[in-house]
Amino acid sequence: MALIPIEDIMAARQRLKGVAIATPLLKNHYYSDQYDCNLFLKREDMQVVRSFKIRGAYNKMKLLSKDELANGIVCASAGNHAQGVAMACHKLTVKGIIYMPSTTPKQKIKKVKQFGGSCVEVILAGDTYDEASDKAKKVAQEKNIPFIHAFNDRDIIAGQATVGVEVLESMDEPIDYIIVSVGGGGLISGIGSYFHALSPETKIIAVEAEGASSLKAAMDAGEVKVLEEIDSFADGIATQSVGDITLEICQEIVDRIILVPEGKMCTKILELYNEEAIVVEPACASVIAALDDLSEEIKGKNVVAVLSGGNNDITRMEEIKERSLLYEGTKHYFLIKFPQRAGALKEFLNLLGDNDDISHFEYTKKNNRESGPALVGIELKHKTDYNSLVERMTKAEINFQHLNEYPMLFEMLI
Repeated sequence: MALIPIEDIMAARQRLKGVAIATPLLKNHYYSDQYDCNLFLKREDMQVVRSFKIRGAYNKMKLLSKDELANGIVCASAGNHAQGVAMACHKLTVKGIIYMPSTTPKQKIKKVKQFGGSCVEVILAGDTYDEASDKAKKVAQEKNIPFIHAFNDRDIIAGQATVGVEVLESMDEPIDYIIVSVGGGGLISGIGSYFHALSPETKIIAVEAEGASSLKAAMDAGEVKVLEEIDSFADGIATQSVGDITLEICQEIVDRIILVPEGKMCTKILELYNEEAIVVEPACASVIAALDDLSEEIKGKNVVAVLSGGNNDITRMEEIKERSLLYEGTKHYFLIKFPQRAGALKEFLNLLGDNDDISHFEYTKKNNRESGPALVGIELKHKTDYNSLVERMTKAEINFQHLNEYPMLFEMLI
């Protein structure tokens, strides 16, 4: 009984009427032309809370009795689940305590408070979803109130499955591939359960952040594995482990897992905004980033990519641009110790290509610029220009160290 029954999914759909909107499924011509396929975007970024999470949260809370809800609920979330729970609390007039990692973007925290109003209290705890979740579960036990899990709950999964219902209802032709981002696995478990029953020929592609690949670790091991360290940048899908319920479902429905570097997500965030005027968060951009891995097999096919959420903080755009440039290999940082003679800096500038820019210049030993090295950031026009730049610097006997190659030093200085 691993998969979610169709009757549970359709019952969830009835409960969600007037709460969650049926988001559009739109053909995207830009990516369809680029990958020679028919690509459709399921726009959950246009959902009332700008992600699919309202579906599972409301379905779960609606199924709880008045007695169970009398003293409120508690949940943990990196952002999107929190907004879904907050809105559900407001609609059902239920008190909610919402734990969020201290690393959560301010925009998501603000939205949680906006959707929940006086019904919710937000508490920042820990650096990851899992740390916040541990604290929330402890409070739920102490206060004897329901814990609304972000993904490892069959009622939550049934709510998320309604995304799949709308996708199949919107398509007149068979769907060859559906691509879904994965954190804890609730969304793909729900969609996969529905597709397994009504569109079994569709290949279900799971996409994870390279720095938080908990589903792949679990699938490889055949059991839930807790990752010791994760990159929390793609906060919507950065979890240290999937759930035992979602893993059991994923083992039956997932055809392939694709890992996407966080830097590549950043490139796609910028691309979606510049080319399509679509604002997405890193987790959401992962499904577009995964298209490169599928480029050969999806030619001529009908492909659906689920845009899971658009809760991106505009203050993160500089970091997103920086990560994108570093991933694309066009941004490089160096520690350079210039010779102590007149014209040394000018000689270095002459080594740069015509289209290359110095985007950062800072003496790292501010109390003695005469002897301290300089931190120099260079943005290249083309990735392939890097080797020739290094050759020119070496030939000119420039004393330099390339920081991109040393993550710990890089993070300390940049």
